[in-house]
Amino acid sequence: MKKLLMITTGGTIAMKRDVQSRTIVPAASGQQLIDSVPEIRDYAALELSEFSNIDSSEMTPELMFELSCLIRRQIQRADIDAVIITHGTDTLEETAYMIDLLVNSPKPIVLTAAMRGFDEVGTDVPSNLLAAVKAACADNCRNVGVVVVMNDEIHAAREVRKTYTSNLATLQSSGYGPLGIVDQDNVIIYRKSLTREFIPAEKIETRVLLLKIAAGDNGALIGYAIDSGVKGMVVEGLGRGNLPTPAAEQVLTAIAKNIPVVLTSRCFKGRVLGVYGGTGGGKKLHNAGIIYGGDLSGQKARIKLMVMLGLTSEMTEIKHIFERRMY
Repeated sequence: MKKLLMITTGGTIAMKRDVQSRTIVPAASGQQLIDSVPEIRDYAALELSEFSNIDSSEMTPELMFELSCLIRRQIQRADIDAVIITHGTDTLEETAYMIDLLVNSPKPIVLTAAMRGFDEVGTDVPSNLLAAVKAACADNCRNVGVVVVMNDEIHAAREVRKTYTSNLATLQSSGYGPLGIVDQDNVIIYRKSLTREFIPAEKIETRVLLLKIAAGDNGALIGYAIDSGVKGMVVEGLGRGNLPTPAAEQVLTAIAKNIPVVLTSRCFKGRVLGVYGGTGGGKKLHNAGIIYGGDLSGQKARIKLMVMLGLTSEMTEIKHIFERRMY
């Protein structure tokens, strides 16, 4: 029987209903989670590590990095076959992606979550936790990178996003589809993500801002970011990666000050590319030094830039890592 390390961080999966406030609050311990699904014992032996018990809206890049380092250490143990992390859905995609960038191991690393609390009617806690255990035990989940298992689907950390505020099937990989599924006792992998990468950073730079561009944006927030001493920024541009002229001019100021600026799109699918000319066109911005973020979401591009800045401050190297295999 395989041995799994289960790391709990909190989230809805570990919340119970508070009668007085009529809300759900962090309450369930890691052991209570395990005990709630006795079938787990038929598949694996679990070692428990309680990292935190917080709503994932309180998860910070610093905590994500600490968690990644913990996993990096523990997964090297000969007696551990895989790692499972329970997490809240709000920031799960960012935590999963940071772990994927920082931990290089053939062993399965599986994150799971829930949309309904531990004791709510119709809770998805038991089914998601059991599916995660099955995936972690499956040999075909080795060498696929960090995955997220929820609603019986297996998603790549780089591709998955929260798409719905309340639906149980909130986690989707739009434009890609899941890597595979968990179907009863069968764990099926249909494909592997060829865009995953390992960045051997020993620290991260958290002073990275994510800014979303809107119609008529005057670039004031970009200017504020520059003045505040930000070390990098991600700009979610329009369409293919275009900015209103005033915002583009502020981006050029940032680049001139050697602040790396990564350009993504506020569109849900597709990648940025220098198709349009003009002051705020993606082509001119790229020629001036902006870094294309490919098809990464703004929040994941921010995580990647934090990790990259922990490794190097060289603009050319950052640009190379972001754009390799994509441009």
